[in-house]
Amino acid sequence: MIKKIALVAHDARKQELVSWVRFNAGSLKDCRLFCTGTTGRLVEEALAEVLGDDMPVIDKLLSGPLGGDAQIGALIAEGKVDMLVFFCDNLIMQGHQNDVMSLVRLASLYNIPFATNRSTADFIISSPLYRDDSYERIIPACIESYKNRKL
Repeated sequence: MIKKIALVAHDARKQELVSWVRFNAGSLKDCRLFCTGTTGRLVEEALAEVLGDDMPVIDKLLSGPLGGDAQIGALIAEGKVDMLVFFCDNLIMQGHQNDVMSLVRLASLYNIPFATNRSTADFIISSPLYRDDSYERIIPACIESYKNRKL
């Protein structure tokens, strides 16, 4: 099964994400990647250098502040993302901070692996469970309960 990974990085951490992508190119080549704005272009360039023509599918969405974060959020809610890697700049308040927090909330709610730093991203992508097709992510019962709540 093809794993679907969303990659997002604020400007101050884009090069760190690109470095992570290069390091993990072998693991990413069989994945489908969803990237926001400029991050998608940088990821595509980095993987082309390392992998040549053996590239994964990369869906480049809008820039985060222009709706890309919301697009990633929608993909998570639709069950179309298996992992979120979001290298966020925690030293400054973002103009689209609500969108950033929405991604954190949705990743947690829908129980998808979520990395905000390189170490965590490395641990997730190298986990035997992540590559095990028999492993099924458990969707919390609270989601179905919320959908069927009585008003």
